[in-house]
Amino acid sequence: MAISAYIFIETTQGKARMIAREIAQIPGVKSAHTVTGPYDVVTFVAADSISVLGDFIVSKIQATPGVLRTLTNVVIDAE
Repeated sequence: MAISAYIFIETTQGKARMIAREIAQIPGVKSAHTVTGPYDVVTFVAADSISVLGDFIVSKIQATPGVLRTLTNVVIDAE
C-alpha cells in the first residue's frame, strides 16, 4: 500500500526557490512549492511504505544542500 506525505522544509536564506526546483526533480516527489511562513518549501511525496518514506526523506530530501530541517506530515485520509 502506498503512503503519501507533506514535507515542510526549512532552507538556508535565499535558497528556497532553487531547492524547490531541485527537489521537484527527485522521483517520488509529486510537487514542491516555495511558500511563506515558518517553512520555505512544501513538498508532496509518495512512497511504497513508511520505511521507504523514511529512507527517502533522509537520503534525498535532507541530503539536499541548503536544507536545514524538515517536518513530515503523513496523509492518513486520502480520497
